[in-house]
Amino acid sequence: MMTEPWSGIFCAEGRPFVKMHGLRNHFVIVDARRDHYAPGKAEIAHVCDVRVGVGGDQLLVVEPSDAADARLRILNIDGREVGACGNATRCVAWLLLEETGADAVTIETRAAMLRCTRQGPREVSVEMGRIEHDWRKFPLAREVDTLDLPLAHGPLAHGVASWVGNPHVTFFVQDLPALDVAALARPVLTDPLFPEQVNVGLGEILGPTRIRLQAYERPGILTGACGTGACAAVRAAQLRGLIGSGPVRVEMGAGAVTIEVDAQGSAVMTGPVATCFRGRLPLYAEGRDERADDRN
Repeated sequence: MMTEPWSGIFCAEGRPFVKMHGLRNHFVIVDARRDHYAPGKAEIAHVCDVRVGVGGDQLLVVEPSDAADARLRILNIDGREVGACGNATRCVAWLLLEETGADAVTIETRAAMLRCTRQGPREVSVEMGRIEHDWRKFPLAREVDTLDLPLAHGPLAHGVASWVGNPHVTFFVQDLPALDVAALARPVLTDPLFPEQVNVGLGEILGPTRIRLQAYERPGILTGACGTGACAAVRAAQLRGLIGSGPVRVEMGAGAVTIEVDAQGSAVMTGPVATCFRGRLPLYAEGRDERADDRN
């Protein structure tokens, strides 16, 4: 009897995941509300490495919460847990909205409680909370004027430091597409002023309600879109008097989001989500290979 080629290689074992993206910001999402999941640094890197794992910019773990519909852990590829990611929150919110049939859900993150609402079949708004500029939030190595950082790397100067659940510094430039963003941003990301590094955004004002943005994110990734970076850029532009109030379209390499920041600095971000595929993490990605290595 003939069998399907390679049929014995694949099995139903392994932890289920969903891969999604918000403007090509890719995430591997694991539901750990019933089955606890605490991956180590090596496992996170393995899962997120497209050459050997699923591939993603971050690993997202959805956990139970007593105070919200779910708790979201946002894990960078270097194992660092961060407090916020706008694109990630939209993706997880969409999964919860689809699961419950509700029009709004609340997600607990390390940084804040985020209320998320359905805006369309594949579009979600997230109330990102208040954008802050207290130098101790980052933390910075010393007290400085966060609205005009004493920092210059080539053409990048007069940066605005913003806390959106994670640390950002935004510089405004001319002719952004002509710049080598990674080369310019790398020295800022690793500057001694930021002992835990910082996400770097280069923004160009295109009009009273339009900003072009490119983000260089910790630990050193040039991304197609950054939701918290878009919030930081809009608030920084407001504080600099470059734009006014009302909704602002932030255009990034992979698409656009709409950001509205009120007079107190509270931001609402609206943007799309998309599902890539579903599957199961291979058994080696759950630490079995590491234990095997320990025995050798």
